[in-house]
Amino acid sequence: MRTDIDPRNLIGRKAFDRDGTRIGTVDEVYLDDATGVPEWAAIRTGLFSRDAFVPLEPSELVEGTLRVPFDRSLIKEAPDFGVGRHLSPEQELQLYHHYGLDVAAAPPPPDHDFGKLAGKGNDDG
Repeated sequence: MRTDIDPRNLIGRKAFDRDGTRIGTVDEVYLDDATGVPEWAAIRTGLFSRDAFVPLEPSELVEGTLRVPFDRSLIKEAPDFGVGRHLSPEQELQLYHHYGLDVAAAPPPPDHDFGKLAGKGNDDG
């Protein structure tokens, strides 16, 4: 999805699955902690039902509606973390796995030997 869309403009928009079946209405948008980019949307799936989290990255805003490239049943089976709270990294990981999406690998640990001259260790001789 385009990352230049104001997340406030997504709230209240209708959301549809990959077959064009209505899922519900965008209730909340969650931003990535590190980048501030919209990452997840909580979709209210019915009057008395819970919100389902959907990833915004493969989704598209088409003619004023959010098109989510997953089947409605998969969306409704997404882990339920409640809305109005911060998503932890562990919860995000569960959502990525649920949708079969790749998760960006964590950066490698710093190389403490970087910059040291080969053959020059910490020995005193």
